[in-house]
Amino acid sequence: MSARELFTLTNRHFKTSVGITAAFFFVTAIAGFIVLPFAQPWVQFADVWDAICSAAGVPQRAASVTAPEQTKRLSGVVLTSNTLSRPSQEAIGRGATLAQRCAICHGPTGVSRADSPNLAGQYAAVIYKELHDFRTGARTNAVMSPFAVNLTDQEIADLSNYYAYLPRLPAYHPSPQLPKPNIVIFGAPMRGIAPCGACHGSLDNKTGSPWLEGQSEAYMKAQLQAFASGERRNDISQQMRNIARAMTPKETEQAAAYYASQPPDVVKAVD
Repeated sequence: MSARELFTLTNRHFKTSVGITAAFFFVTAIAGFIVLPFAQPWVQFADVWDAICSAAGVPQRAASVTAPEQTKRLSGVVLTSNTLSRPSQEAIGRGATLAQRCAICHGPTGVSRADSPNLAGQYAAVIYKELHDFRTGARTNAVMSPFAVNLTDQEIADLSNYYAYLPRLPAYHPSPQLPKPNIVIFGAPMRGIAPCGACHGSLDNKTGSPWLEGQSEAYMKAQLQAFASGERRNDISQQMRNIARAMTPKETEQAAAYYASQPPDVVKAVD
């Protein structure tokens, strides 16, 4: 059989192979240019042609993005190393008065008897940021959100300065001290997880990152899970969300248990 006869429609083998190839191309084109674009729940297209053009890299009009995290409020707080760095005694005194409303959950001395976070000695910038986020809705909680919504900027600053002024005290329900797990001291570089101490260390702390020693194990575990699921989203640049998503459930439990077992440094965070 000559080459001319081989590549003709009279050759049933050639005709079958062309038909299979055309059908495969048609099916993959439909899947790639129509089915998959419309399968993305966070993007809405005006019509089929818009989806085809978008899949081809030539969007005809702005697609409507409705991703859950993009439609929810994010933290707008700007922190620097000088945020609330030099409070006055009057500010601390005003904060002490305001803090009486916080004692039922966070304890009269800033140390919780329940699973609320301990605030005594916490960095002022941390409390300042979280209260602002509760007030704006960037972070939500059934108890904290209604409380924070009526706070003024001055009251948030005063509360932050007061709790930062208090000495860090041992927790009411300390766990036996545990050795440091690998996720805490080494992180997991292959998964993009830095050691916890890179941000939460007592010697080198990143502005806006809380100290964790002696905090409630249940609270810390719940927050890591909230970051991983996207329920909590007020971390700066999604750093905690990215880390928590990459952590295994066992690593989450180990990190929370380790920090809960550590006594805090009994120091004053504010001079």
